Amino acid sequence: MADFGEILRNIGEFGLFQQLTLIALCFTNLIQPFIFASFLFIQSDPERHCNTDWILQADSNLTTDEQLNLTLPREEDGTFSRCQMFLPVNWDIGAIREYGLNETTRCRDGWVYYDTLYDATIVTDFDLVCDQANMVQVTQAVFMSGILVGSIIFGPFAESFGRKRATQITTVLLFIFTVTTALCPNVYLYLASMFMVGIGGGGYRINSIILATEWIGPSKRSWGACVAQLFGAVGQCVVAGMIYFIRDWRLAQLITAAPIAVVVIYIWFIPESARWLLSRGRTEEAKQLIVKAAAINKRTVSDSLLNNIAVKDVGNKGGIRVIFRSPVLTKYLFIITLSWFSLNLSIFCVYFNMGSFGYSIFVTQLLFGAIEIPAHILCMWLLEVFGRKILFVATLLSGGLSCILVLAVPQGEAIAVTSLVVAARFFLLSSASICTVYIQELFPTSVRQTATALGAISARVGGLLAPLLNILAVYHWVIPTTVFSSVTLVSGALCLLLPETRSKDLPESADEAENRDGTSANKTSCSNPKSTKL
Repeated sequence: MADFGEILRNIGEFGLFQQLTLIALCFTNLIQPFIFASFLFIQSDPERHCNTDWILQADSNLTTDEQLNLTLPREEDGTFSRCQMFLPVNWDIGAIREYGLNETTRCRDGWVYYDTLYDATIVTDFDLVCDQANMVQVTQAVFMSGILVGSIIFGPFAESFGRKRATQITTVLLFIFTVTTALCPNVYLYLASMFMVGIGGGGYRINSIILATEWIGPSKRSWGACVAQLFGAVGQCVVAGMIYFIRDWRLAQLITAAPIAVVVIYIWFIPESARWLLSRGRTEEAKQLIVKAAAINKRTVSDSLLNNIAVKDVGNKGGIRVIFRSPVLTKYLFIITLSWFSLNLSIFCVYFNMGSFGYSIFVTQLLFGAIEIPAHILCMWLLEVFGRKILFVATLLSGGLSCILVLAVPQGEAIAVTSLVVAARFFLLSSASICTVYIQELFPTSVRQTATALGAISARVGGLLAPLLNILAVYHWVIPTTVFSSVTLVSGALCLLLPETRSKDLPESADEAENRDGTSANKTSCSNPKSTKL
């Protein structure tokens, strides 16, 4: 009987068919960084004052300075209050000038913004200032919650209904709600729309990588996750330029939706995973796709090989119980989910806080995107040279150490701080690429999607907690960095308990996966699952 690994060796492990499929699935990752723009490229505390045009009804010829002097209280430093105004009265202008106004109230008619870096942001459009200022962090948390829910829903969904169907549905969700987000008239509809965008983005990311990887042979399997991350890195660079030239968040949101519309069209032609079809007993459909893949790769596959495809009983009906019935798989899952959690917690704590490093946010964003490109390119090569385990442990520990070293830098040293966080991002994102490869190689086909979904869920929880952890900086600035750095270092050490999976066929059953935990497997080196970014 021929297993699927032998089939891939015959039709080509990474031929034109796999390359086209991978690029088509990864194109959306180029666009996804744009979605962060609406709540990253903002001025959280813009220069402003209350809108007091009510007084113009008493005298429409007032100059701006006269209007502000009559209607706004002053702070202790002599500047006009940015969150308070005098209570409007129904007096004529003479009485207002003679008696003055003393009773204050919160801004009742919105704000007037000036000296802003952007033409329009969610802060200025929805007035997320003063007592609504924490809504920026709420927006980040809601979006990350959507990614978490998307991972929860569409991971198991793909196990039952297929990788292809899961990517199609999430792409449509991503397109629809990226458009509606740009049209939202208030912050509450914006939050709901961003939550749905998060669901689509989270569900698409994990399923697209799985679908691409299951068509790639062992010798090039790391390319599946690394190329996906590489497209995201290029997107990080592009978004910095887009926001620099287009400083209106609604227009940027609509521009983001345009390429997603292209994906919505061609996603229906992406092939299903033949591995998944075989695991579900749909042998004839799998054979047709294998023949098609061989033809595109300019290879031939013999009828005898097709007729001898092994259709294993891989425990599809067990679901998540397959993992928890096995102490070995349970150990893998615990270590991977903790690692993925710590990675995303660290990555997003740093990312959401990049405006405070002392440099232009455009330059910082460009550096963050640019450093990802060598991180992912090197991963594709180093994974095959050093294996998964050693490289994963090294990058995870290096990333955590780089983060914690920020605490030793005096505040105000922008160059040193930015250098350390860029280095930390390099190591953490390298680890993320390794993680997405590694988790798929540790678990059998029957639960690969479920295990990846559980890992992605832990990652999304880390991303969800990141903006909340950053809020603790109001008590002391070292708290967030100490927490996420420590968790990352601990998870890196635990990864030493994982087996090496380099150049091995993907396991089809729980027994095959467990056999990798033996003495011989441990000697080869083990790479830890990594956190995926979103």
